[in-house]
Amino acid sequence: MSLALALDFEYKTTIEKLWSALTDSNKLAKWVLPNDFKPSVGHKFQFRAEPNAYWDGIIDGEVLVVDPPSRLSYTWAVGDEKHTVVWTLQDLGDGKVNLHLDQTGFSNPHGLAGAKHGWTNWSGELEKLLAE
Repeated sequence: MSLALALDFEYKTTIEKLWSALTDSNKLAKWVLPNDFKPSVGHKFQFRAEPNAYWDGIIDGEVLVVDPPSRLSYTWAVGDEKHTVVWTLQDLGDGKVNLHLDQTGFSNPHGLAGAKHGWTNWSGELEKLLAE
């Protein structure tokens, strides 16, 4: 069984600024986690969180699609779980941009709920970054 997450976030910003927040390693570190991300297809990278009793704090990824400024995709692997994350950006006009997230490959509803909670929290951090 594979479960999927789909979320939409709307930001008052330019599509270029939002794309930069998704693809610039330093900016990603401000709203997600420290990382060595590069927007280059095939690049393997890691997000690094504080380890705890449940996991080592490492999220492994590989860049799958880089289509500026509208689409970015990468794998997101923690332990035995490997997901695919797809970001789609759409300029809505009037200084607004829609950011759509699809994350697929969840094996259980707890992981899905955790990801929804995590991305929703991180989206608030992204909003702060875009306001800078």
